[in-house]
Amino acid sequence: MKIGRINELNDPFEFLGVATKSASLRRRYQRLKDGLNDYMGLVCFSANWDNPVQWAHYADRHRGICLGFEVRAQAHKVTYVSERLLARPSAMKSEGPKAEAHVTEILTTKFEHWSYEDEYRLFPQLQERDPSGRYFLAFDDQVALREVIVGHRSAISRADIAQALGPLAPQVIAYKARLAFRSFDVVRQKNDRLWE
Repeated sequence: MKIGRINELNDPFEFLGVATKSASLRRRYQRLKDGLNDYMGLVCFSANWDNPVQWAHYADRHRGICLGFEVRAQAHKVTYVSERLLARPSAMKSEGPKAEAHVTEILTTKFEHWSYEDEYRLFPQLQERDPSGRYFLAFDDQVALREVIVGHRSAISRADIAQALGPLAPQVIAYKARLAFRSFDVVRQKNDRLWE
């Protein structure tokens, strides 16, 4: 699974959500963000898969897939707020619990309009890059793939999923999604005959 880089995220306020008029303090927080970007990334999860907005934004307008994971690693729940965080420069002066708490707060706070994501985050350290220059998190007992949900507009077949999963196939449930009939949700297509 691809590890996202902190400086390449789609929300420009990511890790810079601190409110301050001080240019020097803003530079300090930018240096913190750049430093974190050099040694760690993030992997984002949602608590649920039924939101049609997420399918539109993150799964190629319902033509892609959603992966369901069993996450045993320590995942941090994102907090959604209407106001930017208070700057706490005193917490940043030395290492310790106050600095860690403030950095964790920065890493897990987003503007309330993102709340539809219902997000949890892992922050893996960056190890080896692949030939394309990207970093990946291996599936293991801490982050195990358990579901593949195919978007209702997707042309991906059962055979495509089985081939892609290879030896993981027996541990993973695959099914097709559909739009709910009486709500604005995405739900499981229970009629297996409608997905080849």
